[in-house]
Amino acid sequence: MDGTLIDSEPIWDIAVEDFAERNGLALSPELREATLGNSLPDAMSKVYDAAGIAVDDRDTDADARWLLDHVGGLFEEGLPWRPGAREALDAVGDAGIAMVLVTNTVRELTEVALATIGRARFSATVCGDEVPMGKPAPFPYLRAADLLGYGPYACLVVEDSPTGAASASAAGCPALIVPSAVAVSEAPGRVFRESLVGVGVGELSEAFHEALALQ
Repeated sequence: MDGTLIDSEPIWDIAVEDFAERNGLALSPELREATLGNSLPDAMSKVYDAAGIAVDDRDTDADARWLLDHVGGLFEEGLPWRPGAREALDAVGDAGIAMVLVTNTVRELTEVALATIGRARFSATVCGDEVPMGKPAPFPYLRAADLLGYGPYACLVVEDSPTGAASASAAGCPALIVPSAVAVSEAPGRVFRESLVGVGVGELSEAFHEALALQ
């Protein structure tokens, strides 16, 4: 979702920077990059660690609530689409191909974003707080494949971040990588495109078979 379908990473930039300042830390580019695509608990832990805040001194529940409210307010101000993403979703939907939205974002914020993206586009949605561990663990994509009734190898993942790509690889899914804020390394089962502009069902089919052959 974030960085693949909607250009929400700049919003998370603001939120994570504000969270770091709340904990007495100036957010470095390296730390921000390390949090991209992370689940909320993982991103918070990295900021806590960088700020030198001991585990016993972390008010994780209150801070998570603050972050969710902060990001939710920013989401409601508007979520721009990534280039070509809406058209690609329309093409897949028109072809009758089932799609699952798989995100590390928690359900509460995903529901806000779905008002822009469109709930009806997807057969199901899988959020970061609904699996044992979020990306880069394989559980989100394994859950999505299971909901569709397919093996992971039969599902094409579209991702933008190193964290998401690692999750797809761990789950055994072929992946089309369209990088956004951070470069993603080459690996078995991954093919790359610069953007989703002009990507329709034919192009996605080609990407699926190409990635599958590389696994």
